[in-house]
Amino acid sequence: MTTKLSRPLALGLAALLSGCGWLDSDYARPELTLPGAYTQAPAQPRRVADDWWREFGDADLDRLVDRALARNNDLTASVEAVRRARLQAGLAQGDLYPSVSASAEISRTRTLDSPHAIERKNTVSLGATWDPDPWNALGRTRDAASLEAEAAYADLNEAARALAATTADLYWQLVYYRQRIALSAESIAYARRTWELAQARYAAGAVSSLDVLEAEQSLRSQEASDTEFRQSLVETENALAILFDGPPAQVDAPRRVLPVGEPPAVDPGLPVEVLERRADLRAAEARLQASLATADAMQASYLPSFSLTGSLGSSSVSLTNVLTNPIGSLGAGLALPFLNWRQMERNVAVSESDYRAAVANFRQTLYAALADVENALSARRQLSQRHDLLQRSVETARAVEALYETRYRAGAADLQSWLDAQEKRRTAEASLLANQLDRLTAQVNLYRALGGGATLPQARVDAADDLL
Repeated sequence: MTTKLSRPLALGLAALLSGCGWLDSDYARPELTLPGAYTQAPAQPRRVADDWWREFGDADLDRLVDRALARNNDLTASVEAVRRARLQAGLAQGDLYPSVSASAEISRTRTLDSPHAIERKNTVSLGATWDPDPWNALGRTRDAASLEAEAAYADLNEAARALAATTADLYWQLVYYRQRIALSAESIAYARRTWELAQARYAAGAVSSLDVLEAEQSLRSQEASDTEFRQSLVETENALAILFDGPPAQVDAPRRVLPVGEPPAVDPGLPVEVLERRADLRAAEARLQASLATADAMQASYLPSFSLTGSLGSSSVSLTNVLTNPIGSLGAGLALPFLNWRQMERNVAVSESDYRAAVANFRQTLYAALADVENALSARRQLSQRHDLLQRSVETARAVEALYETRYRAGAADLQSWLDAQEKRRTAEASLLANQLDRLTAQVNLYRALGGGATLPQARVDAADDLL
């Protein structure tokens, strides 16, 4: 005869036959498809270094990044997130140990019928409770909290890396707008001289009033554009200033011209190395492991569990005799949560689904990181080629403009042709300057994509380690 066990009982027996740590899962990094090398890697590279912004050789940039790392409020919030995660891990560790409690009570009771009769009672007690955790449910919860603390610290490093990149980007934009305003001032002065020339020729009867109006329109257009550049300068300077835990203000960085020349080539290394370099990937993998530990803890939480309790106490009408006749007690409790097997199945399924989603997110984060590197390497190369072409475009535009000026002064060309040549020259010069900014920004993006680090000030590290 065959006897069929009910599903809850079968689950219970399976749990009873299991040993300590039976549900602990060994983490293995998900299968990943990684190329052997980057397709856009340079021929003669240099390895990316920590504190990568110093590669630009700009003392003002170095000083601003160091100040941001020391004072930025967002980074302070990240430090507190690390402290909180580490404190939570400490609380989870404490759940593995017995908890102790103590109390003392003194009471005096008087009835209304007999106001002179007072009932006295003095009580003291000491108790302890311990959950042995035979299936390591609390242990895996502790593991998940510890891994979350590791992820929070990686988040802090990622925040520092992003802050350094943001500071560098804003610094180069600040210098760019200063140089762009200087270029605009030159264009306005040139447009004004052209207008004055048209007025002089009109007064001499050599041209019509149309030339004067066209020249003035060109001048006013340049002046209008200049106001946009000045507004962008203010916004950029304010964005940079508030990185240093202060109100909007002028930034002490006197540089007025962007650096020229080829940025140093950077060795991207092997694609697999990005897993160790980038703090955001380290955080994602730590949370992936934490998700696995949480799934283990969820399954173990439905296995039979028991708790041990003990207490020691005494009571007396006299305060001096309160410890004379202590009474002790011991107790044990058994819980069978697997009896709620439907709820158990769903909760376990949810935790397993969370882990699978974390695996997919980790893979996608890694592939996006590899794409960031490829894009940054390609941008560096393409912007370098674009720079050479734009340089030639500027030279040609200046030559064409000079010819039109000569022809206009000789009366062989109309003013509009000269104004068009001026506009093409201004556009070419502006494009070349924008390319210089783009190349610096691309270099910053490359350092960031490769996981170039930012050394945290010791005060930040000490604050994250301060756990009371």
